Amino acid sequence: MRRYSACIEWLFAEEGDSFADRIRRAHAGGLTAVEFWRWTDKDLDAIEAALKETGLVVTSLVAEPMIALTDAANRQAWLAGLADSVAVARRLGAPVLIAQAGDDLPGLSRKEQRQALTETLKSGADVLEGSGVRLGVEPLNIRIDHIGYFLDSTRGGLDIIDDVARPEIGIVYDIYHSAVMDERTEDVLDGRLDRVVHVHVADHPGRNEPGSGGIDLAHRLGWIFANGYDGAVGLEYRPSKPGGHAVRAAIAALGRNSGGG
Repeated sequence: MRRYSACIEWLFAEEGDSFADRIRRAHAGGLTAVEFWRWTDKDLDAIEAALKETGLVVTSLVAEPMIALTDAANRQAWLAGLADSVAVARRLGAPVLIAQAGDDLPGLSRKEQRQALTETLKSGADVLEGSGVRLGVEPLNIRIDHIGYFLDSTRGGLDIIDDVARPEIGIVYDIYHSAVMDERTEDVLDGRLDRVVHVHVADHPGRNEPGSGGIDLAHRLGWIFANGYDGAVGLEYRPSKPGGHAVRAAIAALGRNSGGG
């Protein structure tokens, strides 16, 4: 049964609400899981209370600080923040932390940046070891949303994960970003789907709800689940219509036998 996770940075966000209220709205809308980005700017006590009240779970949040892992000079600061992020993830029951590689840095070669990223992730695995939390590095598109980002290829991300060679470290596979970069899911994930710790979806153009654009999201998700993925699917899109009904319609567009929340 598929489990969908509402990214409440964008979904169930109504003017004047508290962040914890978005969890309650997601529950009222039939969802069983939520995710969000930064934790350092949020009221964790209120979030924890809303989770207990509704029974919802958190599937992922961002590992902070969000600084370039392509710069070796950032390593110690990031590792210290990762330890704090792991503690928050465990407090909220989130199995996945998400990291971004950072921008392609002027003055450093691609080889130097790749080495810095790889070594930082290896050290990060030591922080994560035994915690029950995994880290997913996210390849992003450089054509629309993240011009100048270092890691724009799913295969490139997986190659780095293979070099890290630690079970604590994988990738977040965002179908939207992958499709914008003209990747075929079956090609880039073939034989390495086990490295995917979390999946995101949005349609293109617009990065709006599934069914609003031209990405074959149902087919791609179907392939992912048919080949053994059993994690959550994050609904990380900009909604053009508000409310739980619209979110349920988006889930329906992703294919049948979705399992509701």
